[in-house]
Amino acid sequence: METKEVLLQLRKVHELTQEEMAKRLLVTRQAVSRWETGETIPNAETLKLISKEFHVSINTLLGMPQRLFCQCCGMPLDDDGLLSQEKDGSFNEDYCKWCYTDGKFTYTSMEELMDCCVPILQEQFPETTEQQLRDMMQKQLPQLKHWKK
Repeated sequence: METKEVLLQLRKVHELTQEEMAKRLLVTRQAVSRWETGETIPNAETLKLISKEFHVSINTLLGMPQRLFCQCCGMPLDDDGLLSQEKDGSFNEDYCKWCYTDGKFTYTSMEELMDCCVPILQEQFPETTEQQLRDMMQKQLPQLKHWKK
């Protein structure tokens, strides 16, 4: 979905007129209209405001141009409901809601993370042993932003 379609859908879901959306975002009605026709897209600061105001990630607002993965556990972040949030309620698109919450990381070590994740992975992949899963995570986790040294 393109940005113009995402913004139009967002406005309709919240049952807002272009004028009402413009007031919430501190822009003109014409700006909202131009976004919805695809003539322009909101600037970076306005995208942040839309994200916070309507609880949707910037990635979603931009039409999902990239596939996100949690930079702590590696889980795909295919849905905004999986994204972590900062204390102010803004999305943090680098981490899932289980690894990072209210500005704090949940896990202090890779071992602690693996202790939590391996039993869940074993349910999804019963043919894989615990040691195989740990070996896989031991290899993959250091590649992620949170664990890079």
